[in-house]
Amino acid sequence: MVQQVNVFSLDGKAVKTIPLPEVFQTPFRPDIINRAVLAIQTHRFQPKGTNKKAGQRNTAESVGPGRGISRVPRIKGGGTPAAHQGGFAPGMRGGRQAHPPKPEKNIRKEINKKENTFAIRSAIAATVNKGKVSERGHVIDELVEIPTVLVDDFEKLQKTSEVREALKNIGAWGDIERASVKKIRPGKGKMRGRKYKKRKSVLIVVNKNNGIYQAARNITGIDICEVKNLNAELLAPGGHCGRLTIWSESAMNQLETLFA
Repeated sequence: MVQQVNVFSLDGKAVKTIPLPEVFQTPFRPDIINRAVLAIQTHRFQPKGTNKKAGQRNTAESVGPGRGISRVPRIKGGGTPAAHQGGFAPGMRGGRQAHPPKPEKNIRKEINKKENTFAIRSAIAATVNKGKVSERGHVIDELVEIPTVLVDDFEKLQKTSEVREALKNIGAWGDIERASVKKIRPGKGKMRGRKYKKRKSVLIVVNKNNGIYQAARNITGIDICEVKNLNAELLAPGGHCGRLTIWSESAMNQLETLFA
């Protein structure tokens, strides 16, 4: 028997039911989901490396054994403080690195197309598992239903206040408030452009962006995505499955076609 799911109006009232797509029956495979997320993350990495001549811009040369001093490379010349100081070697002040990072290193992880599609299907299926959604820390006590499907009018909302009202009516606003808390990250990440730790809240999946993106993008923790652009990282941020997801009716109907 095909499972039915309610479609809710913007007032939070059930107006009709639609069949739940088969994609929600996909087996849960966190290992494949993690690989798909890792592939997306590594494709954002920027190659890095030292200058190939770093630490070698000097005249240092070893004089060999038999002089009663260590055989380290020493800077040539005389009459300057640098003369006869050690250089070039990794153990010397101002010397080169022994094994520096190289920009040609392959830092991208790849994943097969069929595996990536399966990872997306599995992550979609995890969004209807209340246990997984709750484990991620989402507040779902007042939520009308999982999965939450809204009428297509939701895609056409133009104002943030309208989106906020709709989310309150379906009981999802509690999770938005949970995500509004941001904390300072421990460690050196503060120096590297990621001072604050920000939480992820609701993922809104629509068939077409008719204004909802501009209306909802400034709400903390929310991501908005067209169903054709879904990926494993949006559905399972950090590889942690069970993200609280709100679907538009037409986006739900498109799932079986896109991820068959």
